Amino acid sequence: MVHITAADIVAFEKVYRLNLVNGLPGFKPANLVGTAAPDGQTNLAIFSSAIHLGSDPAVLGIVTRPTTVPRHTYQNIKDNGGCFTLNHVPLSLVAQAHYTSANFEDNVSEFEECGFTAIYRDGFSAPYVAESPLSIGLRLKEEHAIFNGTVLLVSEVEHVYLREEGLRPDGTLDLVALGEAAISGLDGYHEVLSPARFGYARPGQFPKAQ
Repeated sequence: MVHITAADIVAFEKVYRLNLVNGLPGFKPANLVGTAAPDGQTNLAIFSSAIHLGSDPAVLGIVTRPTTVPRHTYQNIKDNGGCFTLNHVPLSLVAQAHYTSANFEDNVSEFEECGFTAIYRDGFSAPYVAESPLSIGLRLKEEHAIFNGTVLLVSEVEHVYLREEGLRPDGTLDLVALGEAAISGLDGYHEVLSPARFGYARPGQFPKAQ
């Protein structure tokens, strides 16, 4: 058993520390965050920090990196009425999705540079990824500064678009049918396999796979 302390983490070389700490949560969702500036310039960025914060109302959050340097995603959300989109990444397009993390010039759209199609739906002012099997339109409601400089953006779900094969009769999502990818660490992309499902757990009833 390897034991790593907080002091060890601080002392690690930077890249080693980034690799280690980013891998600690295990597998994470792979999402492309779509935004637009007031002048219409679009931006697309890979995120693995999306989290569920509540179902009634439907609330999701993403965590942005420190804003000590310009962050186009964060600024576009602030300048465009809090609107942004969260787009699941298909396994077939993980290379293009990862490429959005490159440091492109301000006047370059990652949609165009990385081979994705920006699409606007139902009057929402942020672009969706046309190639995504599941896309969500979100509006910022609150932001919370975290002590390390990152920011939690708490956002309400306004629109969901997904392919029919991804929605089961009970409301659960079939991410395997949608061909989605997951992320580990900073740059590991994984195929999603069929899950073991157990239903609602109750005391005295040891769960059995359905």
